Amino acid sequence: MDAGPRDVAGHARDVIGRYAPSPTGALHLGNLRTALLAWLFARSAGSRFAMRIDDLDAGRVRPGIAGAQLADLAALGLDWDPPVVTQSERLAVYADAIARLDGEGALYPCFCTRREIREAASAPHGPLAEGAYSGTCRELTAAARAERERAGRPPALRLRAGAVTVGFDDRLLGRVEATVDDVVVRRNDGAPAYHLAVVGDDDVEGGVEVEGGGDHGGAAPRQMLGGGRVGLPARLAKRHGAVTLADRLARGETAAAVRGDLAASVGLAEVGETPSMDVLLARFDPAALPAAPTVLAPT
Repeated sequence: MDAGPRDVAGHARDVIGRYAPSPTGALHLGNLRTALLAWLFARSAGSRFAMRIDDLDAGRVRPGIAGAQLADLAALGLDWDPPVVTQSERLAVYADAIARLDGEGALYPCFCTRREIREAASAPHGPLAEGAYSGTCRELTAAARAERERAGRPPALRLRAGAVTVGFDDRLLGRVEATVDDVVVRRNDGAPAYHLAVVGDDDVEGGVEVEGGGDHGGAAPRQMLGGGRVGLPARLAKRHGAVTLADRLARGETAAAVRGDLAASVGLAEVGETPSMDVLLARFDPAALPAAPTVLAPT
């Protein structure tokens, strides 16, 4: 890793850890393990640990889920430094960031539907990865834009990325690089896009080190186009059979036993052991964590 994050004046900023669940359903074991690792990364470095609720996707947010997620994390022994940030309360911040980018000429309206993007992605378009945006609307004339507006197509706003290659040094995966296409910063329903919001949040929170599943590596370069610092522990996904803390408790297990299973899956505990958070903190060594995808099967 480098010497650490800097503010716009080049001054060093304190690095903090953070975890950011989306309140769309109960946290599965993969989510919980990521949260545990994020906490260990932060606390082992003597850093603050921030909690953020990513609730921008209003159509999928379910009432009461955010509180239940925080309760599960607390039951495992995690704590965090207040306040808990909620993205839906920060819409004005995102709108200001979008307005500044637009004022700099960095954005353009995109009228493409998802189907059109998928069809365009099948054609060769330079160094971009499969499925990346091909730039159909990047150079539309004023007349072409007006025609699409008259057709009733609400545009999204995209950032002129210019197929730039963005890279970062991951604690576990090493050097990760990807070519970034023109990412959406405001969706066609007017809501700020996730990639824009998380960068804005992390910048406000300070120098943030992020822990997430390995499948998030593809999103990191897009977010880092606007800033951010990323670390990615090994992957554990829902489709591998992960269940929730409530499921485990219903089977007669304790939260300490679940925490032990999560710790054992990354080599921090023996199978069947129930170490406390203090013990896990004493054992924690980022360099010893597995980098390969792992599976934690239900008992």
